Amino acid sequence: MFLMLLPMDKRIEFMQIAIDLSYKGMLNNDGGPFGCVIIKDGIEVGRGWNKVTSTNDPTAHAEIIAIRDACKNLQTHQLEGCEIYTSCEPCPMCLGAIYWARPSKVYYANTRLDAAAIGFDDSLIYNELTLSLPERKLSMELLFHPDAPKVFEAWKKKDDKIKY
Repeated sequence: MFLMLLPMDKRIEFMQIAIDLSYKGMLNNDGGPFGCVIIKDGIEVGRGWNKVTSTNDPTAHAEIIAIRDACKNLQTHQLEGCEIYTSCEPCPMCLGAIYWARPSKVYYANTRLDAAAIGFDDSLIYNELTLSLPERKLSMELLFHPDAPKVFEAWKKKDDKIKY
């Protein structure tokens, strides 16, 4: 797949949009100072800013909202050929969502260390991910149920499934 590399001035322009969204959301008290825009072939296809506190949704991060917006607008569940411009290095949750969305490239303006310096410290999560399940602060336990594997078996046999 060929990725159209945008000129630096266009990339700076798109990053400015992400930064403006972060500022707008912060001023509106929607959530933290984070914004994101998604571009495909030089055209904006999705945007978002942090809305965690205004929606009481801990997953309402700028990147998640922008991914949902772009997928809705493009009518697809993946963002191949898209570039993500985000005002800050993505947190672990957003990074996971970005990998699932499969864009071609991510640009970010502030680092996770910059975010930590203003009270958005994701180091606990980054550190937890390197630990084995018994070592983590959040207790997780396998609770077997005989019906759970049956659903997975049905998925394996499903002829009309859409793989992703």
